[in-house]
Formats: sequence, C-alpha cells, structure tokens
Amino acid sequence: MAQNKKIGLVLEGGAMRGMYTAGILDVFMEQGIEFDGVIGVSAGAICGCSFISGQAGRTIRYNKKYCTDKRMMSFYSLLTTGDLVGAEFCYHTVPEQLDPYDNEAFLRSKTPFYLVCTNLETGAPEYIRMNDMVKEIDYLRASASMPYVSHIVEKDGMKLLDGGCSDSIPVRAFMNMGFAKNVVILTRPADYRKKAEKRGLARIFYRKYPKFVKCLEKRPEAYNKTVEDIAGLETSGECFVIRPKKPLEIGRMSHDVKEIIRTYELGRSDAFDCLERMKIWMKEEV
Repeated sequence: MAQNKKIGLVLEGGAMRGMYTAGILDVFMEQGIEFDGVIGVSAGAICGCSFISGQAGRTIRYNKKYCTDKRMMSFYSLLTTGDLVGAEFCYHTVPEQLDPYDNEAFLRSKTPFYLVCTNLETGAPEYIRMNDMVKEIDYLRASASMPYVSHIVEKDGMKLLDGGCSDSIPVRAFMNMGFAKNVVILTRPADYRKKAEKRGLARIFYRKYPKFVKCLEKRPEAYNKTVEDIAGLETSGECFVIRPKKPLEIGRMSHDVKEIIRTYELGRSDAFDCLERMKIWMKEEV
C-alpha cells in the first residue's frame, strides 16, 4: 500500500455486466490483492460483498446455476412480485440456502464495505457502511433495485432505490471518506457516454418524489461528468481504472450461460493483463 494513503476499490454497477466485475474480483482474491475499503453500486455492491467475505467463484457460480430460474430475474418475477429481480429468491433463498453467503467471514473482515442507494425523498445518494450482511440485506437489495421495475425499499425510515440513479461511480465520495487512491472497475468502455432519457416516464412513475425525478433526469449528465472526472484522476495517478476495451455484449437481463461465462472470463483476462501495473501503482505516491 502507498505510505499513509488509503487505497479504495470502487465498483460500478450494470446488472449482468457485473459478471465482468466478478471475474476481476476473483482474480484479486486468488492473487491476495487487498484494499483499505470497498464501495459498490448495484451489481457492483453484489459482487463486492463476496469479495469482502473472500468467496472467490461464488458470484459466477450461482449466476451460472440460476440465471434461467424465473424466480431470479425475469418478467415472470416482475408480474408476480412487482420486482424484476426476485427479492425473496435473490436476497434470501440463494444466500441463505442454495449458495450460502459467509456472513461470519464478512463480520471478521477488517475491510470496511460501503454501498450506494438513492433516497427518493431527497434525490441524493446514501453511502451506507454495511456492518452485517444478514441483518442489513435490504440495503443491498435497495442498491440494486432498478427504477420502474422494482418496489421501493423502505429501510430505517428511508425510501430507497438503485444507487446508480444518483452516484453511479462513487469515486469522489470515497476520496472524501479518506481513500486518496482508488482502483475503479467500470463496466463500460472509455468512450461510452450516457444519452439523455425521456422525461415523461419518471414524472409519471415517481410524481410523489419530485427530487428523485430531477435526479433521474440529470443522471446522464451526472454520469458523463463523472466519467470525465475519472479520466483526469487516472491521468494524475489518483485512480487506476480497469474497464472493458469494447462494449460488453451481454444484455442487462441475460439468461445465456455462455454469454455470462464469456463476460466473466473477459474480466479475468483484463485483470491479469493489468495486474503487475496495478501492483506497482498501489505502491506509488501521488
């Protein structure tokens, strides 16, 4: 680690593009790469929690096995439960029974883990430090609850949805928490920019939450500014960025096992390609 400088790991979301992140994190675990703190958004948070518990292979394993299960992520789930991603199956059945999450390892870990949710009433991001993945699982669910296709998650007096709505890549937030240098894993290539979205839908769906509507309408502009900011931080040596060289072909809701494996393996390949450079960067002073 760089002397007196905490190094963070920042994980972008992206639904099934998260398989790219899962591949990278598995390589990190296998190589013994550690960080002073981790923050994830949506799918990035889901991948990140298995990184904290040291469960290499878990994310790709259960996605391969259950991606075609209609209880996991499907229009069947949306129609029958109101959530595109089945809350009971994904946040209880899988981690508690089918592919158990090692919460004891999480509790033993000395690495602080944060995730991002969006507060509907304020339209602002909530940076939540997770202390117990079982007791606080609803925060993880909220971070990955995409607007329009998910129930609002109510937790500790807050109404929450996908953290990507308000802070898709929370590198500046992590820097403000004291993580001076950050490895940033993105799921879009360097030239990607988010396009403006139609405004009518947000105003219909979330008319009771005008600040959240404004947040959704500003999301493309905010995302693109963050990407430009990260480019500057990369140049200055404050960030080490790992991203796909071209757009990932996997769909947000992919049930294609072969495509899931290809995306995961691409993440692994990119991790190995930059591993030595990253190790050197982690030892350098800014």
